[in-house]
Amino acid sequence: MSLALVWFRRDLRLADNPALEAARKAHDRVLPVYVYAPDEEAPWQPGAASRWWLHHSLAALDAALRKHDAVLHVRRGDTLGTLRALVAETGADAVYWNRLYEPAPVARDARIKQALRTDGVDAKSFDAALLFEPWELATGNGSPYKVFTPFWRAARARLEVRPPSAAPRKLDVAKARRGERIESLGLLPEIRWDKGFHRAWEPGEAGAQKALRRFVDDAIADYPQRRDFPGGAGTSRLSPRLHFGEISPMQIAWAIDEASRASRSAKRREGSEAYLRELGWREFSHYLLYHFPASADSNLNPKFDAFPWAGRSPAQIERWQRGDTGFPIVDAGLRELWTTGWMHNRVRMLVASFLTKNLRQHWLEGARWFWDTLVDADLANNTQGWQWTAGTGADAAPYFRIFNPVTQGERFDPDGDYVRRWVPELKAFAGKSIHQPWSDPRRLRNVRYPQPMVDVHATREAALAAYKACK
Repeated sequence: MSLALVWFRRDLRLADNPALEAARKAHDRVLPVYVYAPDEEAPWQPGAASRWWLHHSLAALDAALRKHDAVLHVRRGDTLGTLRALVAETGADAVYWNRLYEPAPVARDARIKQALRTDGVDAKSFDAALLFEPWELATGNGSPYKVFTPFWRAARARLEVRPPSAAPRKLDVAKARRGERIESLGLLPEIRWDKGFHRAWEPGEAGAQKALRRFVDDAIADYPQRRDFPGGAGTSRLSPRLHFGEISPMQIAWAIDEASRASRSAKRREGSEAYLRELGWREFSHYLLYHFPASADSNLNPKFDAFPWAGRSPAQIERWQRGDTGFPIVDAGLRELWTTGWMHNRVRMLVASFLTKNLRQHWLEGARWFWDTLVDADLANNTQGWQWTAGTGADAAPYFRIFNPVTQGERFDPDGDYVRRWVPELKAFAGKSIHQPWSDPRRLRNVRYPQPMVDVHATREAALAAYKACK
């Protein structure tokens, strides 16, 4: 009887899982395997918030497998050595997995595939994380796209939304010797700072499907109008679920497309297309990182290598990290991040702009902080987001975009609900006045909230002057 190891990574689901499906069709039995080897992803090993999510997502996958009288065989250590040992122990004929696209895993996976094939083991990888493989799209002259709009125009024209495959009703599984317990991987924090995470999230494939249904039923029709307002529930919050592969982008595309066709609502169609475009940004981020792997640590646009950053200021960076800048919507976002491991996308842009433009700290300072504190910390998305806001990445007119935290707060949190939730010391300020608490010094005297740490107008001009010097 033939046996295939199914090497799970960031594809922690049973439905619409190409590697699992192919293994089931080609072999009599499968052995689900997870190998914890974070150092193989250096220098971007998973951060603390990501490890929290990984623990619970692995537990959810193991529970789903146990319904099939299977278990997730967890191992720790060198991946190639571990897979070879499992092949020898079980007599497996093949190892199947779904592809990753970050620089370190790409190189590691290529070595593993070559080594296993040299051993006489059938090693196959599949596309499970993206709508398009990064090498499938190119400009007319064959070079990679560097601007989103033409990239998405080409991708959207080729996109065929298909029904995703269902989870298997039956799994014929093999068994191996007992490995690691998920708890023994040490993914959870020793000091329990994760209480807010538990209130905010339900990791796992079932939780991902619940989140998708909520978004499709309650928010997709108003998505274009509500997605930029952090005080409401206008976004999908599917990003950590996509990162860990608890749900595939095709499952999402199919669900929103099916709901749009069933309702025949123009508003739903508009919302579905707008959200599909956001999935396109995720595709673009992975596309850029695949074609420009050095961009995870250096400027995509090399002219910014000469940009005069202000010089690292630990005190300023720490105030920013704590959400103690004196700008309410910036502080609200950073406190939301610390409490829940997530931040609304509009606010991510604001806090990134403040750090890179008003404080003129290098974008890598922010990228590393997000990497450690976001449950959806994804190297492609994180890199592209920070470089886009800093002006060093893929953008047609980058650097002149400097967000004013006051006017942005007034526009996207006009009632102040978002700020009041995360900066409760300002709850006495009504409406838009909450975004400029210093304008009411008498009321501000009665609360413990700092004065603005910089003058946003002066620092904006200084940033623009630095850009001109760089040019």
